[in-house]
Amino acid sequence: MSNATVAVVGGGLVGTLNAIYFAQRGWNVNLYEARPDMRLPENKAKERGKSINLALSERGLSALRATKLGLDKLILEASVPMYARMVHVGDKQMSQAYSVHGEYINSVDRARLNDLLLNIAEKFENISIYFEHQLVMIDFDKNILSLKTGSTEHQSSIVKHYADLIVGADGAYSRTRGQMMRRMRMNYEQEYIDTGYCELSMLPKLNENGESEFALDPNHLHIWPRHTFMLIALPNPDKTFTCTLFMPFDMFNEITTKEKLLEFFSTHFPDAIPLIGQERLIDEYFKNPRGSLITIKSSPHHLNGQAVIIGDAAHAMVPFYGQGMNCGFQDIEVLHQVLDHHGITPVLTKKMKNQLEKALTDYSNTRVKDAHAICDLAMYNHYEMRSAVTSLRYLARKGIEGWIHLWAPRWVIPLYTMVSFTTIPYSKAIERWHKQNFWLNVVLGTVSMVTLTGLTGVILFNKNNRKEQNYRDIIKTVLDSVWKNFN
Repeated sequence: MSNATVAVVGGGLVGTLNAIYFAQRGWNVNLYEARPDMRLPENKAKERGKSINLALSERGLSALRATKLGLDKLILEASVPMYARMVHVGDKQMSQAYSVHGEYINSVDRARLNDLLLNIAEKFENISIYFEHQLVMIDFDKNILSLKTGSTEHQSSIVKHYADLIVGADGAYSRTRGQMMRRMRMNYEQEYIDTGYCELSMLPKLNENGESEFALDPNHLHIWPRHTFMLIALPNPDKTFTCTLFMPFDMFNEITTKEKLLEFFSTHFPDAIPLIGQERLIDEYFKNPRGSLITIKSSPHHLNGQAVIIGDAAHAMVPFYGQGMNCGFQDIEVLHQVLDHHGITPVLTKKMKNQLEKALTDYSNTRVKDAHAICDLAMYNHYEMRSAVTSLRYLARKGIEGWIHLWAPRWVIPLYTMVSFTTIPYSKAIERWHKQNFWLNVVLGTVSMVTLTGLTGVILFNKNNRKEQNYRDIIKTVLDSVWKNFN
């Protein structure tokens, strides 16, 4: 028998890495991408202004390392390390480290990363890449994909390809998922948030020697939090920054002239105007598209032993935890760990096909709960980034949590550390976070009660020198502090 064929629908980051994994397993891989080859200069120009820089962290790096092709090192060479957030409030900047142990995330340009992965995939003899092949439908009775080829309606045709296994990595608006839903009872949930985004850019500045350098500290993810909206900036190896303005669509719709735009930035992001440049700001704001942000949850992630969805096709999330790509890459690593556990080979005998169905069932049972967990965490971090990072209570709690983690790392691990710097399943990270919060609240509450007792003693001792109303005010203030620590 010849080796099995897998059809990977979607030639983005997740689809291309998965094609490499299957090729290494000995499968014949057909990788289908609806767009033209995005590596060509004329196609790169069309994609500008449509993406958000990515933050590569441990889950993604783990999946890249597992190929044993040195992909992690190759991609890190094209990235910039970010050790902390830099919060811009008024004319002040405040650095908030991601880890007390110096761990960092990496700013990666999506297009650059996609190019690197496609270049690696092309080197495999058992990978065939088909650009301008858009999925139309899937006949699951025969496992045949119908794909529209060509760049225009007048120059297109339908081709049909067979596959033993179909992997949908075709994004949030996945046609693979849609075809699967016609054949099974898939639970599906989607939610748009009332926040859009617009990409902007920040060019290098010239130093005293006439040399180019970063306009801001390059080892930070820069944030201008303004409660209901925010601006962020991530560094690139060419010393530029990719900036993204996140805000409600109503606010975007109100800014219709360059005068309104400059007034808005002068009010809320005055220090960003000279960094971006007034003319560039006006040009990019009105030229670049407005992106929507969507959360998608689906369950299960497979159809019998015939198809499976991964990445955004299975679980799209808002970008505020920087885990979309990392989660998608971890999908691949987990999927192939499950295939290994079930002893799946590229020769699909009848017995092996039955085993493949069991493997995909196990994958769904393992991965769905974690995918849903990170979707919820990403939404939570939306609030944290745009608002909580300026809160004194947030900073105090983060400081205490970090101090305990530094001296007792096994007792308390900050949520961000578990998500970004470990491969602990997302659902288990949340479970541990809730338990830690309970005990942190107990500790903080105990400290507050001790403080209250001490203050009460001081008040009673100095009773003859103070008014009764002052005692009540002081006690009320401390009690309020205790209550906040428990909530």
